[in-house]
Amino acid sequence: MTATTLATTTPAELTRADRCDSCGAQAYVRATIHTADGLSLLFCGHHFRDHELALLTSGATIHDERRRIDDEVSAPER
Repeated sequence: MTATTLATTTPAELTRADRCDSCGAQAYVRATIHTADGLSLLFCGHHFRDHELALLTSGATIHDERRRIDDEVSAPER
């Protein structure tokens, strides 16, 4: 059984300017590690999948916007 920690405040939505800390692609997930300074890491969908289990078991708070990937791919170009 996996427990996810819920944030008590609504985190800011990620923008196109937010980049994955691993590869520089657009970030869709913010993981906040519970440390004195509240370290936040940004991940693309691929790198979050690679680290998801470790982040969840460590008790990190996850702000997941991966649902937007399909929305942005299917949106018509302007």
